[in-house]
Amino acid sequence: MTQNLFCFGLGYCAEALIAQLKGQEDGWSFSGSSRRLRGGSPPPVIRHIFDGTRPLIMAEEILANVTHLLISIPPQDNMIDPVLQHHRDIISRLTNLKWVGYLSTTGIYGDRGGDWVDEETKPAPTSVKGQARLEAEMAWLTLFKDHNIPVHIFRLGSIYGPNKGQLVNLQAGRLKKIIKEGQFFSRIHVNDITQSLMASIASPHGGQVYNLVDDMPAPSADVIDYICDLLGHAPLPAINFDDAEMSLMMKIFYSENKRVRNDRIKKDLGITLKYPTYKHGFLSLTKDLKR
Repeated sequence: MTQNLFCFGLGYCAEALIAQLKGQEDGWSFSGSSRRLRGGSPPPVIRHIFDGTRPLIMAEEILANVTHLLISIPPQDNMIDPVLQHHRDIISRLTNLKWVGYLSTTGIYGDRGGDWVDEETKPAPTSVKGQARLEAEMAWLTLFKDHNIPVHIFRLGSIYGPNKGQLVNLQAGRLKKIIKEGQFFSRIHVNDITQSLMASIASPHGGQVYNLVDDMPAPSADVIDYICDLLGHAPLPAINFDDAEMSLMMKIFYSENKRVRNDRIKKDLGITLKYPTYKHGFLSLTKDLKR
């Protein structure tokens, strides 16, 4: 039987998941939404326009036979999840759904002063964006509770991989080494996101929440120094946090300090991380550059 994946948001993680699923023996068909029609997806992926301001055209027909649903679109400025705002009723009536994955963020935990958190830690977002993500999570889980829609929440750390992350930013000359004492960040290679999603698809557990991070939270400056060393690049000059010019997004990024545990994906999904630390991940990426 053909499995039908629809991705609300054909972005970096969705494209990576599609690429992996295409290699499975079970037949898959792929479709999804973009803000505008453009290149990027392989030809087998059918694109539909959805910009969050109005429903998909012919949404009922497009979603009728969907068996798997991935959502990677963030909440809008009014803190409303755009997919549920326009398609809640349709999704709640879908009878073929086997799995729904909502890509959230570890930002819902807020600032913990460097302490460890896991999926049992009560969320306490300290930013507007974090609060919006938490409300979106709750809305999707309500769909599970009220309609038995098999929703799974994935809280992602900072994503890196081919063509994304600090290595790319260093090569583009837009990376800054900002020093903030005692600051930790959790990150995850896109391939480990993909394998976690695929493991959940293979063994659905509706209503479950998973942290997708690696085993080694670390200061951003440590990662940057490591990448520079791998590339033979001169170390970047250190910039004190108080003196750094940053975007609002970066200010939020540095305002939250926590270390995130990933035990649940190992115990419940049987995941062995391909890149358990940033050192494994960036070593692999720099080797690919030299081929």
